[in-house]
Amino acid sequence: MPRPVWSGAVSFGLVTIPIKVMPATEDHSISFRQIHIADGGRIRYRKICEIEDRVLDPDEIGRAYEASKDQLVPISDQELDDLPLPTAKAIDVEAFIEAERIDPIRFGKPYYLQADGAVATKPYVLLREALQRSDKIAVAKFAWHNRERLGALRVVGDAIVLQVLHWPDEIRPAEGVAPKAVDISDSEVEEAIALMDAIGGTDISEYRDQYREAMEAVIEAKTEGVEPPRMEAPAEPKGKVVDLMSALQDSVRAAKKSRGEETDEAEVHEISGRRPTQKKAAKKTAAKKTSAGGKKTAAKKSSRKKPAS
Repeated sequence: MPRPVWSGAVSFGLVTIPIKVMPATEDHSISFRQIHIADGGRIRYRKICEIEDRVLDPDEIGRAYEASKDQLVPISDQELDDLPLPTAKAIDVEAFIEAERIDPIRFGKPYYLQADGAVATKPYVLLREALQRSDKIAVAKFAWHNRERLGALRVVGDAIVLQVLHWPDEIRPAEGVAPKAVDISDSEVEEAIALMDAIGGTDISEYRDQYREAMEAVIEAKTEGVEPPRMEAPAEPKGKVVDLMSALQDSVRAAKKSRGEETDEAEVHEISGRRPTQKKAAKKTAAKKTSAGGKKTAAKKSSRKKPAS
């Protein structure tokens, strides 16, 4: 497990659980250095004091709030530590609610909570079991990175996860994002649902970062001094949709075909390809029988008329 990024306690009511906060995710994206294109030299960033015009050591650098263009208000680490917040060293549970009451847009980065010591084991497991059986999550406040935050405690596997929540005023309004109202028929919605069913779903753990894999292959080839592998170009985007219903139906057939299922299109081809031929053959046979039968009848009639004359 990675190193703890914060330590304190989870408290709800009179119950306190000493915990350590561990990152629950990691970033596997490839990072690049900036270089001078002409000679490949690295581009360095230096922190220089505007007044003394010299590079500063890390222990010489503090923080300040920009009150105005010409005024910076220094804030020390000690002043931040002395803020009268009950959440300074505690994740204080404020409420227990149903998970569906929180819009997923408010979820931020997740962190694992690790029980800190033997004394934390029983209350940790108690909170975990209570959250699972009640099918609820705990909404809590905590102070971290120089600000008070809102979080949700939920169970993932056997661990309690602290999921950072955005404050309501941090969510931007969606006005002007959605398109204007258009007429959508029930049949179009049903066909879209049919397409969703045809595409189906799979375990998301099977998905992988193909962009990163391709970039790693290029970097490895260039490091070894060989030609980078040629990548397949993505399919060109299709033109504008003229007939939405036809596009949905074609998409359903294509999705079923990719999964090895029979499609309506195959059945149509079978009907227009084989059965009409059988019908034509049947018609020809019937015509032959009719003509043969007609000749025999005519012959019988003519043979009957001769004795009468």
